[in-house]
Amino acid sequence: MNKWPWYGYILLAAIIFGVAWFLYFKPQQAEYARIKAERVKVETEVFQLQEKKKQLDKIEAEIATLTGELQELQKIIPQKEEIDVILRMIQQMAVDSRLDVIRFTPRGEIVRDFYAERPIPIEVTGSYHNLASFFDRLSKFERLFNIENFTIRAVPNQTDELTIAASFTAKTYIFLDDKAQPPAKPEVKRRGT
Repeated sequence: MNKWPWYGYILLAAIIFGVAWFLYFKPQQAEYARIKAERVKVETEVFQLQEKKKQLDKIEAEIATLTGELQELQKIIPQKEEIDVILRMIQQMAVDSRLDVIRFTPRGEIVRDFYAERPIPIEVTGSYHNLASFFDRLSKFERLFNIENFTIRAVPNQTDELTIAASFTAKTYIFLDDKAQPPAKPEVKRRGT
């Protein structure tokens, strides 16, 4: 080896470098390319998951907001099991307003889309001030009520406490669960129209 010309050493170094390249560096480069491609794939998945996380957080915030609104609405529109308590509270409001309840006859429910109406025909006697006090209490009540078919008339034998008779229908609303809702009517498809 000492007697080789200078280009022999260069050739030997090139052969050693070529063998090292094919046996060590080339497999390492392929592994590096595979790991790099896998990293890009994982980074893409992470980015997509981060976007989905943002969407999920947004949806969870919407759900929390809607749940709060639903709870507020459920205070206004009671569940079916609470209706008896509410009816007793209405009667008590009339008594607290110093009205004499002549008729208080809750009727059956009228089922609508996702709620039911519960009409309550009421007849009371008392003074105009006491009737206004009753309606004021009813308006501040946390449940939703509508007053319909309201009539008021003077009583023939008036006293300080008894000047008017009023009749009206107080309508309250009941939230229906999915189970309590009426089944949807199937639509009939017609040909040729």
